[in-house]
Amino acid sequence: MKLWSQSMTGALKMFGIFALLALLTPVFAQEAAEAVADAAEAVAETAEAAAEEAPAYADYDAFTASPGFALFTVNNLWLLISAALVFLMHLGFSTVESGLCQAKNTVNILFKNVFIVCIGLLGYAFYGFNAMYPGDFNGFFAVGSWFGVSNDDMSLMTDSYAAYTWWTDFIFQGMFAATAATIVSGAVAERIKLGSFMLYATLLVTFIYPITGSWQWGGGWLSEKGFYDFAGSSLVHGFGGFAALAAVIVLGPRLGKYKDGKIIPKLGHSMPLATMGVFLLWLGWFGFNGGSVLSADPRGVSYVFVTTALAAAAGGLASIFTSWILLKKPDLSMALNGILAGLVGITAGADSIGVGGSIIVGAIAGIIVVFSIIFFDKIKIDDPVGAISVHGVCGVWGTVAVGLFSEAAPVSIQIIGALSVGIFAFVASLILALICKAIMGWRVSAEEETEGLDAGEHGAEAYPDFTAAHK
Repeated sequence: MKLWSQSMTGALKMFGIFALLALLTPVFAQEAAEAVADAAEAVAETAEAAAEEAPAYADYDAFTASPGFALFTVNNLWLLISAALVFLMHLGFSTVESGLCQAKNTVNILFKNVFIVCIGLLGYAFYGFNAMYPGDFNGFFAVGSWFGVSNDDMSLMTDSYAAYTWWTDFIFQGMFAATAATIVSGAVAERIKLGSFMLYATLLVTFIYPITGSWQWGGGWLSEKGFYDFAGSSLVHGFGGFAALAAVIVLGPRLGKYKDGKIIPKLGHSMPLATMGVFLLWLGWFGFNGGSVLSADPRGVSYVFVTTALAAAAGGLASIFTSWILLKKPDLSMALNGILAGLVGITAGADSIGVGGSIIVGAIAGIIVVFSIIFFDKIKIDDPVGAISVHGVCGVWGTVAVGLFSEAAPVSIQIIGALSVGIFAFVASLILALICKAIMGWRVSAEEETEGLDAGEHGAEAYPDFTAAHK
């Protein structure tokens, strides 16, 4: 005990030194962030002015011979690589969720993640893309339609405006859309009816997610008020987190999770899978945030990479020490969620918050997520993977942090934006969950939950060559 106390004291002193260094650097880091923002704004203004004068090419062959084609190609390629990295995050979500849940539900969790990617992309193609980026829209509610554009359309291609194709824009944003429903999947794991979840996820990702997205990224009322969310701390993660909260409230906790006033842990079956998933998500986040620069601008992309990485590392470290002090043991699952919390926290301001500020934002997110997970457990909100805390609570923090650590937007409008998106997502999700419950039922039977959803819903086991622990 004495050795542990000495170790913790030394570790906390070291952590204090890092925190002090971070606190001393915001002025210089903020200057660097402002320089990047100013440079990006100057590039955008120059490109916009040039685009007004540059002719749009009637055919692709003519465009390939233009001076701006090389830059266009590089920017377009980087966005496609970023889309692929965001796609990789779905593998990360799959392994995190399955690893943190019981072996008897692994097939069910993986099946849901497979379905979400497929329906997310198709739903976004048929409705969501045009609803999120509408041509005619009243600022609050958008209407979408099939995005059909001819492959010969050159509307985004001019001699001087080096942007990206219509198709690149769609596939990058489509990967974001599928993420929102994936967040809910982890929170409702191990007891939700498969058919009901499939209906719920389809409606959520196709019709609900584009509404709040259009408020900011589609030029809606939040954008007009000056709200700032660079890559989606609120618009993607906060949305998914608060939608998950409503779904879990309707669903209720897993059997035996809370008994006689005590919290009964239901341990995940594979921490290696969970750890692998978090590192996959961290890797994918470089595309999530880095691609949101919307060009291959060297200064902008490299800066976002650094703030993203530092926030994740600070979040992981902060959650390690916080959970160690509170729980008396070093908890791997808390460390993993701390990394994700840091990533969610910096996502709204990865391009505008200073380097020192990104460390502070990530560290605070790592502390918040530990207290949030413990809090929700105490009020019997059963979230097997901590998705509500990581994405919902830390999404709000990251959005507000933009107003505290940068000049991109005032704190007041950041609070308004975060609460607006969160409340809308919660209410819409609550309505969807109640509708699905009334039509199809929302939860599996007690017998099926005890036996495992793999057997009950799929008639298959993830590990048939091993005896299931619950048997």
